[in-house]
Amino acid sequence: MKKKLILSVLSLLLAACQPHAIPMPAPASVTPVVGDAVTNTPPAILQTPTPALDAAETPPSVRISPNDGMTQLHVPEGTFHRGGLDIFAENDEVPPRQVGINSFWIDQVEVTNGMYGLCVASGSCEPPVKTNSDNRADYFRNPEFKDYPVVYVTWREARIYCEWAGRRLPTEAEWERAARGDDMRTYPWGDEPPTAEFANLNNDLGDTSRVGSYAAGASPFGALDMAGNVWEWVADYYDVAYYVDAPDANPTGPADRIGKYSRVIRGGSFQDPPVNLRISNRGYELGPNPSVLPIDPAYYGRSSVKIGFRCAADP
Repeated sequence: MKKKLILSVLSLLLAACQPHAIPMPAPASVTPVVGDAVTNTPPAILQTPTPALDAAETPPSVRISPNDGMTQLHVPEGTFHRGGLDIFAENDEVPPRQVGINSFWIDQVEVTNGMYGLCVASGSCEPPVKTNSDNRADYFRNPEFKDYPVVYVTWREARIYCEWAGRRLPTEAEWERAARGDDMRTYPWGDEPPTAEFANLNNDLGDTSRVGSYAAGASPFGALDMAGNVWEWVADYYDVAYYVDAPDANPTGPADRIGKYSRVIRGGSFQDPPVNLRISNRGYELGPNPSVLPIDPAYYGRSSVKIGFRCAADP
């Protein structure tokens, strides 16, 4: 009897020690992204969370634009290092200095074909000057590329779009603040040289890429594609010597340039070499010339397969 009791106890102990299957939760279903017409729903990239920041950093404030679905990031008031801080600094990037900027909002990504299509459908925006991209004959109206940056948009149309969306073009100083943050980094992600991990550059892909594709290239505030993919229009007129006498707080660029209508572009493009992706690098292209008649193409300014834009907003 005692022997049977001992065997029974041993059996129970062995059974208790056997591994048991732990029920696992069913995997979350993932709804595939289906390409819609450019006049329909804003692109799915807008629902992609901002890349995680270090635990020691304070996550940026985020809001969604009700007009086009754009994710916007809050950039707090602060002082940043503006201008060329490296050996490649050019004449129009000097002298470097500290500049104070009020708080503002910046678009997380570049305005896409899908978003711009909403403005065209509303009758507020004109279609891009051309509807192809560098190597895609059917680009702007092709649902396959609705999440890609709109190109061939003049400075004038970029401004109109931002106003339609309830925002505005960023100043050049705001753009640089959003890209650089509070330190002296050379690129939005830091000082590591540009590679295909961080940005679309050097004609590696031969054309634009889907916005937000380079999480490793995020700026300190979480803004994406601020280096490479497409150059971005900003609000300012271009003046090679502007930094010499520019104000140290909230600079808005030189005054109206009579006979000189170039506007600043920032960030470099998919065709540009690494040196052009430096945060401080300044480019320019002709903006609208209001002194001529609308029948003159100069009235509207130039556009390019390499130029897009993002918007900003006041608090």
